[in-house]
Amino acid sequence: MNTPVSTPAARSYSFPKEEHLCRKKLIDELFGRGSSFGLYPLRLIWLPVEEPSTTPPQVLVSVSKRNFKRAVDRNYLKRLLREAYRLNKYRLLEAEGGHRVGQLAIIYTGKEKKPLAVVEKKLISGLERLLTDANATPAGSTGS
Repeated sequence: MNTPVSTPAARSYSFPKEEHLCRKKLIDELFGRGSSFGLYPLRLIWLPVEEPSTTPPQVLVSVSKRNFKRAVDRNYLKRLLREAYRLNKYRLLEAEGGHRVGQLAIIYTGKEKKPLAVVEKKLISGLERLLTDANATPAGSTGS
């Protein structure tokens, strides 16, 4: 018999509340000990875990008030980031051997609004780089 293959129809494209990073203590730890890299207009910060996992990491999405004074613009960009992550988080979850990302912050650092296609393209390349960096970094060490 054929074994079922994960198809786009079988994937879960949800982003439930349990996957949102909200606790201040965890956020402080992420920014204090996490590794990061930038892919303009995004910056990704992550905290590795000991064992590879197939469970989704907790994610924080942020847009700077310094660059976007109006809350409408910040909320729009946060919606774009959440949507791009929601549609592409399967790249982390379906990675061979799992992933080592426990917490992830996606920060919009650009100074102008970009369309969803650009943000999604950068996020995809960021997730792919994240997989290689996080799997190469032991959980106890810190990065840049």
